[in-house]
Amino acid sequence: QVQLVESGGDLVQPGGSLRLSCAASVSIFRIYAMGWYRQAPGKQRELVATVYSGGGTAYADSVKGRFTISRDNAKNTVYLQMNSLKPEDTAVYYCNAIIDLMTFWGQGTQVTVAS
Repeated sequence: QVQLVESGGDLVQPGGSLRLSCAASVSIFRIYAMGWYRQAPGKQRELVATVYSGGGTAYADSVKGRFTISRDNAKNTVYLQMNSLKPEDTAVYYCNAIIDLMTFWGQGTQVTVAS
């Protein structure tokens, strides 16, 4: 069973920064794609950013230029650096990984952007 352990969620003021981490229990080289989704109250879960095994990345338009996804192969960990945070970024952020055509999710970490 693949486990994804997230950390880094917090309360931050508008304009602030946070870094989320997601550690996988398997070698990152087995993972086709790994990234972050978020779900705000009353809204559907949406893709934030993902990084592919070949190194390519994809971002939601709403976070381009503010968020950066990266990975540390030695630690089997993916990071989401979030800068210039806005109140509309408030959501539960879920780590996601696709391995052997199966999708795995982390437990979620809360990010709240408020003054």
